Parts: sequence; C-alpha cells; structure tokens
Amino acid sequence: MRAKSLSAGMFFATTFLSAFLLFQVQPLLSKAILPWFGGSPAVWTVCMLFFQVTLFCGYVYAHLVTRYLPKMGQAALHILLLTVAASLGSISPDTGWKPEPADDPTARILILLAVCVGLPYFLLSATGPLLQAWFSQTQPGVSPYRMYALSNAGSLLALLSYPFAFEPAFDIAWQGQLWSWGFVAFGVCCAVCAITNAVSKTEAAASDEVCTEAEPANVSRPNWLLWIALPMTACVLLISATNQICQEVAVIPFLWVVPLALYLLSFILTFDSRRWYRRSWFYGGLLISAVASVWLMLEGGKAPIVRQLAANFGMLFFGCMVCHGELVKLKPHPRYLTSFYLCLSAGGALGGMFVGLLAPRLFSGYFEWHLSIIATCALPLIVFLRDVESPLHRGSSPGKWAMLVAVLAMLSIGLTMHLQKINEFRTDATRNFFGVLRIEVFRDVVKIKHGGVLQGMQWRDPERRRNGTAYFTEDSGVGLALKQYRPDRPMKVGVVGLGAGTTAVYGRKGDHFRFYEINPEVERMARKYFSYLAESAAQVEVVLGDARLQLERQSPQEYDVLVLDAFSGDGVPVHLLTSEAFDIYGKHLKPDGLIVVNVSNRHLDLQPVLRAQAQRLGQQTISVAKRHDKTGASSNVWVLMTRNKALLGRDELKNRQMKSFALNPCPRPA
Repeated sequence: MRAKSLSAGMFFATTFLSAFLLFQVQPLLSKAILPWFGGSPAVWTVCMLFFQVTLFCGYVYAHLVTRYLPKMGQAALHILLLTVAASLGSISPDTGWKPEPADDPTARILILLAVCVGLPYFLLSATGPLLQAWFSQTQPGVSPYRMYALSNAGSLLALLSYPFAFEPAFDIAWQGQLWSWGFVAFGVCCAVCAITNAVSKTEAAASDEVCTEAEPANVSRPNWLLWIALPMTACVLLISATNQICQEVAVIPFLWVVPLALYLLSFILTFDSRRWYRRSWFYGGLLISAVASVWLMLEGGKAPIVRQLAANFGMLFFGCMVCHGELVKLKPHPRYLTSFYLCLSAGGALGGMFVGLLAPRLFSGYFEWHLSIIATCALPLIVFLRDVESPLHRGSSPGKWAMLVAVLAMLSIGLTMHLQKINEFRTDATRNFFGVLRIEVFRDVVKIKHGGVLQGMQWRDPERRRNGTAYFTEDSGVGLALKQYRPDRPMKVGVVGLGAGTTAVYGRKGDHFRFYEINPEVERMARKYFSYLAESAAQVEVVLGDARLQLERQSPQEYDVLVLDAFSGDGVPVHLLTSEAFDIYGKHLKPDGLIVVNVSNRHLDLQPVLRAQAQRLGQQTISVAKRHDKTGASSNVWVLMTRNKALLGRDELKNRQMKSFALNPCPRPA
C-alpha cells in the first residue's frame, strides 16, 4: 500500500511540474521576442498558435503511443526523447533570430519557437494524457480525471508566478536557464513514472466517478464534434479577448497571463467536480457579460478601462466556464481517455489557427471578437437541446426560449451596428501582423486610424493642407520643439512612427527627416492618401522595420531631435520605453539633442516612466499639453527630454508647460 501511495505521489508531482513548465515558458519566450517584432499584440497570438498546435501534436503522440506500443516500448521511446530534449540546453533565443524588415513575422516566430523549445514543449504537452493513461493502469479504480485539474492548477501557478516572481527577479537569460534545469528535473520524474507503468502488472478499470455510462460504448459522432467545437470556441474567445485587451491598454505579460489564468481556472473548476458548474448561473452570467461587452463596443471604447476590463474578463470567464462545463458533462469512459483529450487539444489548435492564421487574412478588422461572442452564446444551446435533463430539450420552458432568442437577437443587432459604425466613412482598410489600419475620408478632412485611434489627419482644402493637425499642430509639444530647437541651422531629425507623416511639415530646406515605421502598410497609406511626405521642404526618407532594432543596427546618426510617436494608441509598445531602448536612443542623439515623446494616451500615464529615464540619463524634462480645438488639434501631451537647459528655459516652452501631471489628460481622439 505504501509503495502504491508513493507511486501515485510521483505521478501527481510529475503532472504538476510538467504543467508548471508548460505554461511558464509561454510568457517567458513571448516576452523575450516581443521587442524584436515591434511589441505587437500579434506576437502573443502567434505564440499561442504555436503552443496550441504543439499541444495537439503532443496529444496525438500520446494517443498513438498508448494505443500501438506495449508498455515497455512506451517507456523506452519517451525516455529517449526526454534525454534528447534535456541535452539541448537553455531555451533562450539567440539574437541571430532578430528579424529583418522583409521577414514574415508569423513564419519567423513559428520557426523560432520550434527550434528553441519545440521538442521540450512537445514532450510536456504529451505528458498530461500519457501520465493519466499510465496512472489508470497502475492505479485501477482511481479517477484519472482529477489529474487534469491538478495539471491546470500547476499551469495557473506558473502563470501567476511569472509576472509577480520570476519576471521581476531574473532577466530573460536566467529565466531560460532556470526553466531548462526544471525540465531536467521533470525528465527524471517522468522517466520514473514511465518505468513504473512498464513494470506494472495491473490494467485499467472503470471508475464510477468518471463514467457517464455503466459500460463503455462507442461515442456518437455529435459528441466527437462537440469535444472539438466547445474547446475551439473557448480558445477563440481566449485569444480574441486577449487581443482586445492588449489593444486597449498595453502589450505586457501581465495582460497575457490574466486571461489565460481565467481560462485555466475554468478548466480547474469544471474538471475537478461537477458541483462547481451550475448551467443556469454561468450561462446567465455569460449573457449578461456579452450584453455588457457589446454595449461598451458601441460606446467606441470611451468607457473607463476598469469597466472595459471587467466586461471582457467576465465574458471570457463565463464563456469558458460554459464551454468547459458542458464539455465535462460529455466526458467519456476512461477507455476513450486519450481520444477525448485528443479532440480537446484539436479544438484548441483549430481555435489558435483561426485567430492566428485565418482571421488576419479573412478580415480587415478584429472581427473574431464579434464572432466569438455570438458563438459562445449560441453553441451551448445545441448542447442544451441534446441534453434530456434540460428544460429546453423537453420544451417545458417557452418563456426561457423567448428570453434566449431575444438576447441573442439583441447581441446580433448590437454587433451589426458596431460593424456599420466603424465602416461608415471607411475608404481603405487593411489588417496585418501589426494591426488594423483604416482610411476615413470626410468632406473636409482625411484621417488614418490604427484600430480605433487617430494616427494622423490632413485638411482637404489646398490652403490648409500643409498645416500641422491632430497631435502635431504648431503649438503642440513637437511643433514648438522643432521650431525652437535650431531655427537658424539645418536639423537632422529622427521620427519613430510615421502615421500620416505630419511631422514632415516642419521640415525646412536643408533639413533631413528620417521616419522609422514597422508597418509597410502605413507607408503605403501615408504616400497614397496624404501629401505631407511629398510636399515637405526637407529631405525625407522612410526606414521600414522596428525602430529599436533599426537604431540598434545603425551607426550613430547624430540626430538633433528624436521624435517618439508610437504611444498615442491604446496598445502601448512598452519595449520602446525600457532603459535599453533609451540607451540606444542616446547613442544616436547629439550631446545637446532633444527627445520628444508623444504620451497622449487614455489609460496609461507614461510621464513618470519618462521622468525616471531622464533622471537616469542626466536629462531634464517638461511636459507640454494641448487641448482639442476646432483648428484640427487633438488633445495631446508631449514630454521633452534633453540636457539643453537653455532650450527648456525658453518662454515659448515654459509658458506651455503643464502645471500638473494628471492621469489621462487626453480624451480619446476621434
């Protein structure tokens, strides 16, 4: 009995450790490569695609191994692969993987992850179903499904510990090394479990707790389809919700792990015990959250960020609880254990492929969020209709049917209204790895938007075409800086972020303006729909690629002024605000040069971050604010950073200096 308990303990410990490593590597590697790909929310989406597909491959491997190999063969093969994976060393990606401007980011990320962590992640993915199958053979009569809840608990701990413990305590290189050592420990534990199963004489027996039928029977085709459709819907909801949140706030690991933690929490609760899932409670909460999410979308993102996060997180959690709760109600006899998990992982992989590969090519906007809301509310109704215990199946609740139809109709109408609203003045729209761009043409003005945020505009009136607009008017921080810095001599100016190219209006004959733009579609639209670049008196060039990487590779440029205009959107590329980034900027700036940063953001007050960087670099700062007016100005705040005290002391700048540093000084520009 003692040996049996020790054996069970080893299985539980290995399951927990494998899940911990499986999910800690996701934010670890995603954060490591985030600065290389422009800090785009799509980095996490593509990483999720890789991890979901690799998880599916691991489940396929587990299914085939347990079905076609004897127990000794299973142990030998798995131990061999574990040995190879453990010998690979640290998983931290080499800097040689940094992309070139012409590279396809999606393909580059997938290949990078496959080389750096492909085999270890594949084996960790296979461990869950393998250990549960082996456990059911060595511990007959004991439910293996509880191990799935334990696995998700390890995953949840990994996600929550990363932003609060590992990320602040260790740099990326050390995180990768610690993870590799943990994988070696896991390999030893997993080998012990494999050998234990290989020498075991017992076979799997049914457990009353996990059987939905007294005797195993062939699983119906609708059940197979629902085993795939339910987790696929939950996965699409997870990734699209994370996209939605990161676009509204910032692309940081914390906003990756919270949605994923809610997703895993739904797994833990539903697979631990049926008592955690009450259909009426959670489906009701789902409908309320869906209505709230659609309502906030119709408001155009103007609601406080706390309210938006609450609605989106609520939609995600209730949706996942419903999908996974109904999935558990359909779980089969242990004989179909690996088939069940194979379908579950296939659904996750299909969801990742839909959001990561198909949606960017099918849609000109982030419309998978709309689809996921409708699908999450509608798919469970199919399950309810097939469940003989459901009042909807018996047709005994016409009032509930009427209410459900009314709510679904209201959601559909609301989402349709939102789509019509965002496309009302659209002339051109495109979506790629770096986001969604739209050109809106009005009677008197042309605008370019990234997501829902204004990036630049130009008057259509020929007499006003060369006026600075939006964040770039003459009395804005950047307008004053470019006019005051060196009015009597030519300047060399670097600009991070192109937008409409409005900054070029301040170029004079003899000046040199170099724009750094990561998204080639922005340059296409700036040249096609706006004339700022073509009509500037300065020499203008556009360098495609991530600004931080391009500046890192270039020799010192001796810029007089470096303009950072990448933070006015809601999804802030935080990799451009790090100490490493400002050290790179300093390399390209003249000793008395000026850094001008656009911090016009609804949700994040970036001024303290910039003041801290300036203090570290021995610079002084002032913040210059401008309110929205009818001349074409959007509310904006610019921070000026320099060692040139005389420049900051000029009356033109001092008189415009902000008197306080209030959070969210700018409403969302229209």
